[in-house]
Amino acid sequence: MESRQCILYDRVCQDCGECRCDLDPEKICDNCMQCVTGGAEWRAVSITRFDLQEEEEGEERKQP
Repeated sequence: MESRQCILYDRVCQDCGECRCDLDPEKICDNCMQCVTGGAEWRAVSITRFDLQEEEEGEERKQP
């Protein structure tokens, strides 16, 4: 059996289901944006983590 590449992460597909469309679970996400731009009165996005780019050496942090 040939393994397939995960479309979200740099790894072999683990059938985790993260790539499934939120509106049609039978469909693999193709970035159609219907889940974001559809006709609902409101939308929500769940952010589980974010990474900040490391500052270049010698660059000072700007204070707010």
